[in-house]
Amino acid sequence: MKIGFIGLGKMGAPMVANLLKQGVEVAVYDVNVEAVASAVAAGAGAADSPKAVAVQSGAVVTALPSVQHVADVYLSEEGILAGARPGTLLVDCSTVSPQFSREMWARAAEAGVRMADAPMSGGTKGAGAGTLTFLVGADDALLADIEPLLMKMGKKVVHCGGPGSGQVVKLCNNLLLANTMIATCEAMSLGVKLGVDPLILATAINNSSGRSWSSDTNNPWPGVVPDAPSSNGYAGGGSTETLLKDICLAVQAAQDVKQTLVLGLVAKELYQSSVSQGWGGKDFSSVIHLFD
Repeated sequence: MKIGFIGLGKMGAPMVANLLKQGVEVAVYDVNVEAVASAVAAGAGAADSPKAVAVQSGAVVTALPSVQHVADVYLSEEGILAGARPGTLLVDCSTVSPQFSREMWARAAEAGVRMADAPMSGGTKGAGAGTLTFLVGADDALLADIEPLLMKMGKKVVHCGGPGSGQVVKLCNNLLLANTMIATCEAMSLGVKLGVDPLILATAINNSSGRSWSSDTNNPWPGVVPDAPSSNGYAGGGSTETLLKDICLAVQAAQDVKQTLVLGLVAKELYQSSVSQGWGGKDFSSVIHLFD
């Protein structure tokens, strides 16, 4: 079965590369012609629109930056739903609001195609290594059909429930991630200013109860984790502006169900400050500069 893939950004491009390495036939589309050219050089076929991708594919995966991008790619005259045949499998790996994801599921059902939300966890490193975790919102039958495809790009598929539930889990996870990074930044900055070597401090934390992914894998202090973005000028990883988008989605979702957020609102304010200071395109661990 030919796979269509739309969205060749920091996550999508390495996901396509992993599919190609395993001999999967892939048709791609992206507005970035250079990204398409790179995928074609690796063995993918190019299409001139999302509709053209859908016409020739049994399953279409999307990995897009925002709600508006997803809406445009799926619903426009040259969009996926205009070209998808009955029975086509649609897998949206973008991070959007749960409500919007459910609306997209309903539109797909009206068009006679099955759609799952499957946002990812694992970042750019996981996308490159093929170790992503997919958080899937779908019925059992659709999950069974798309899981083999997802496992060619990741190491784990978590069935979160029905349509939109993958997005719920992703937003909750990223809300927690945003807060643990802020806490790690605060602790690392305090410890260093009080005279402890940052590597010793991180080693102690990572062997104690304060340990988290933000401290042991993506530590925000330069030099503590050699391959972390912080040790490479905060390049790579997940951008501050992308995480801020996810926090805003989580805040809105909380407001929709009248759930009180305390740390989430603080995190939103801090990452907004980081973006305003010019760190929006850098890894979100660069929020540590607010603690200088």
